[in-house]
Amino acid sequence: MGIQNPTDEKIKEVLHTSKRIAVVGLSGNPDRTSYMVSEAMQNAGYTIIPVNPTVDEVLGEKAVASLKDIDGEVDIVNVFRRSEFLPEVARDTVEIGAKTFWAQLGVANQEAYDYLKENDVETIMDRCIKVEHAKFK
Repeated sequence: MGIQNPTDEKIKEVLHTSKRIAVVGLSGNPDRTSYMVSEAMQNAGYTIIPVNPTVDEVLGEKAVASLKDIDGEVDIVNVFRRSEFLPEVARDTVEIGAKTFWAQLGVANQEAYDYLKENDVETIMDRCIKVEHAKFK
């Protein structure tokens, strides 16, 4: 079937109605893309939840080891992991009831995409959330 991202209008709606972003693979290193993108989203008013078992805190937010350790609702799961890890993250995304799964630029996986679509999770792959947000401010 192939991976098909939502329309620009739908992406705009996702960004405008979402508040909490769980960032899987968020690095504590300010030179890493995950840090820069997450910092920009935090500065834009989103709550960032770092998901990384190797750090205690990033961007002033307490980190959790996995998506399953998050208290409360998650609007977007933003993934900074290699494509082969997406199926596992997709399963956790469905398990916690997140509304949207977002894989960053250069990251996509057909198995994860199919699973997410079967479970009615809005799915965006191979797109940068910061770039998309800047388009629709």
